[in-house]
Amino acid sequence: MSRPRWIAIGALALLLAVAPFVPRGGDDDDGAITPSGRQQYDARPAATAGLGRVTPEAASEIERVLAETPPVTARATPAALAGALTRCAEFEGQRYCLGTGWTTDSEADVRGRVATAARQAAVTARRSAVETTGDLDTAARLERTAALPAARRTALERAELTAAARSVAKVWLLRHELQGVPLPNGFLRRHPEARATAGAPTTKAATYPASARVLRASQVSSQIRTYWCGPTAMQMIAWGWRGEKAAQSRWARRLGTTTSGTAISSMVSTINATTGWDRPDRAGPYVVLDIGDWSFRQWSSLLKRHVADYRAPVVLHPILLKRYYPYLDDDASGHFQVGRGYRQRPGGPLAISYFEPWDQQRFDPSEPYVERVQWRSAYKSYRANLAHPHQNIGV
Repeated sequence: MSRPRWIAIGALALLLAVAPFVPRGGDDDDGAITPSGRQQYDARPAATAGLGRVTPEAASEIERVLAETPPVTARATPAALAGALTRCAEFEGQRYCLGTGWTTDSEADVRGRVATAARQAAVTARRSAVETTGDLDTAARLERTAALPAARRTALERAELTAAARSVAKVWLLRHELQGVPLPNGFLRRHPEARATAGAPTTKAATYPASARVLRASQVSSQIRTYWCGPTAMQMIAWGWRGEKAAQSRWARRLGTTTSGTAISSMVSTINATTGWDRPDRAGPYVVLDIGDWSFRQWSSLLKRHVADYRAPVVLHPILLKRYYPYLDDDASGHFQVGRGYRQRPGGPLAISYFEPWDQQRFDPSEPYVERVQWRSAYKSYRANLAHPHQNIGV
């Protein structure tokens, strides 16, 4: 099949992924308690935050970013695509970049990183030297976004930026508690969604149990197509919430997955749209967070907070290299795993547990079988996350 036709198919799939950015209604399908307007609030930050409102300042910033969209085609160079499509918004002192998530890097630095990743991905695709498991590479993401009609691309970007503006309080709380960044003056007054309810645990509780985990070890699957790590990870995440196993093909359609893979932005928005893990009494709205400037201790605390406090899974986003994952027979591409636990034994290193969608033996019987439930070195998982071109995670 010709390259233009593949791009057109990818563009159509991307349109199918627009729906997850639209905030979900108030259906309580798991009986969880949702804070009501009658509850009393303390002037203390909560562990996480629900969705906030789009302020006039945020709305103006969204329009500014959208107005800067230059014309671009999918046949442009990686550098041109990165420059045209990687644009960033500033929401209350936090920076969100389209396609890559929340970051402390400058817009110029993010564009440079995206351009480099796109060039490398394009070279790799021509050589077919790396085994791909389903993480949408940068070149493919830029090409299929550029292939969209301008009006549809603008609508998609508006939805992404609106979701980001509504989740800025959660990002501030994470940076405050885990990186020690002071909250802005008047933060809790402007963000009632970030206030602790009376008697609820707050971000002052920084001691975590020695071990914790979420999701049942029996609710696991291996990906049935080489490029379906995203749908399989989503299948297990939703299975853990709803108690029902939906087909990987259903999640592939919902995520907009193509043979090029799945975008991490689609992963987090689909979690927000189809499960309750994003509720204020769990993790709050999932976001894509750049961890490139996070230390191992901060990264580990993020995982512990998610599992022990939020009682919710993490979308791990590593690159599959044998030096980090000894069960691999070959180095592979970017990938998705479901982070779901940790264990700290006295005097020993921190181990994390995750569900691994990839089973190389399914596609090559000569290669070793890979277990679904993994307990591995947390430090190696951290290094694998940093080794990914975009160094981000879904939390």
